[in-house]
Amino acid sequence: MTEPLTAPPTADQLFEKLELAIHEHQLAPGTKLGEDDIAEIYGVSRTTVRAAFQSLSHQRLIEHKRNRGAFVAQPTVQDAREVFEARALLEPRTAYSAAQRATPDDIIKLQAHIDAEHTALHAGQHGHALYLSGQFHIEIARIADQATIAAFITQLISRSSLIIALYWQRRAAMCESHAHDALIAALANHDGARAEELMKNHLLDLVTSLDLRNKTSAPLSLKDALSRAPR
Repeated sequence: MTEPLTAPPTADQLFEKLELAIHEHQLAPGTKLGEDDIAEIYGVSRTTVRAAFQSLSHQRLIEHKRNRGAFVAQPTVQDAREVFEARALLEPRTAYSAAQRATPDDIIKLQAHIDAEHTALHAGQHGHALYLSGQFHIEIARIADQATIAAFITQLISRSSLIIALYWQRRAAMCESHAHDALIAALANHDGARAEELMKNHLLDLVTSLDLRNKTSAPLSLKDALSRAPR
């Protein structure tokens, strides 16, 4: 029996695939994203690719260089400092609010994030573990029920993924399990002050694990990078 042909991705689906590839560090900062190459790899039209690029650009995950095309964004040291300063202002108070609102179902969902992160780490899938770690922080913002702030935090965490790809100097840049475990305990106990303090220290530890000196990455070719990404 003939296997059914898989339909090519829509622009939104292509955006999600490329977004995940960037967050999981399959596409390194500075990688050139050729329209023709992306269209060939995913079996889509250049119109679809351009629509996906527009969404990626809106999320500041790619940047367009005049007469050169699209590239995975490369945040500067200044960008990195601003992103983590903003996270330090927003996320501790968000953790405080989340602790006041967290339900048993919320705690189960957060624990599932940690379990999936541990599984990825044990499998050597550090990029995927980093993505899941970011989703853990986004989930805390969702629990806090502050939609506007959650949207800001989501974008900041998206930028953080690029920053870690460029400036990561030790594995501790990936959220350590004990930090997330402690946060879950504070949220489950509705201890807002404890959750706020833990988040503040957690973000400080994350910043100190980065080497904030100007760097550029050495990306693989686009086809080599995406050959490891799910289609």
